Amino acid sequence: MTETAPRPRIAITYCSMCNWMLRSAWMAQELLQTFGQDLGEVALIPRTGGIFLIHYDDALIWDRAVDGGFPDSKQLKQRVRDRLDPQRSLGHVDGHKAAGDAGA
Repeated sequence: MTETAPRPRIAITYCSMCNWMLRSAWMAQELLQTFGQDLGEVALIPRTGGIFLIHYDDALIWDRAVDGGFPDSKQLKQRVRDRLDPQRSLGHVDGHKAAGDAGA
């Protein structure tokens, strides 16, 4: 039996009193759409006090108070990719053209 490394857990902690649940759910959907089964879990954690944090396993990868607001889809996907699989192309998100793209 072959053991595989555990897949990472993404935790999005958001302020429910600030009505950031939909923003958090959208970010979770974006990560699941992009990384799919390479992720072990994407969790939404409601809290209060204006908090908005994103953790990749135990590492903080976004803090609204420190990073100056909310990440856009590109920033978030790049930060997750850089930990999950740094060599992975995110295609147009990275500004790369797909292989075989003929055109300016």
